[in-house]
Amino acid sequence: MRHLLTGLALLAIASPSFAATSVSGRWYTEEKDSIVQIGQCGPVVCGRVAKVLRVAPNGGKPVDANNPDPALRSRPIEGITLLSGFKDAGDEWEGQIYDPRAGKTYRSTLQKQPDGSLRVKGCLGPFCRAVKFTPAP
Repeated sequence: MRHLLTGLALLAIASPSFAATSVSGRWYTEEKDSIVQIGQCGPVVCGRVAKVLRVAPNGGKPVDANNPDPALRSRPIEGITLLSGFKDAGDEWEGQIYDPRAGKTYRSTLQKQPDGSLRVKGCLGPFCRAVKFTPAP
């Protein structure tokens, strides 16, 4: 019996993990116009705009001008939550992404890539678009 328990313990240690690789950290958006901080938000993973790297066309800070809620259209982009409700789905994270350029929220997945980048995919129905986030200091 003792050998069986030892064997099962070794098997459990040697078994591959089916959890998604952590996506926490600071990431440049594909356009390198912002840095997104991704980490735990209670029981889920979320991502907020930590820093906007480009100024708005009027020379000021960019605002959420396309938000469907008129009350939120003057809020700064810096500090808003872009990624919300992400949960481990095996080899990737599933949640939602808000696109301030379109003022829309989409179904999304996050997946760490072998080169260290982060594939961020947003989907509306069967149509999806993926972008690449790169590590930021």
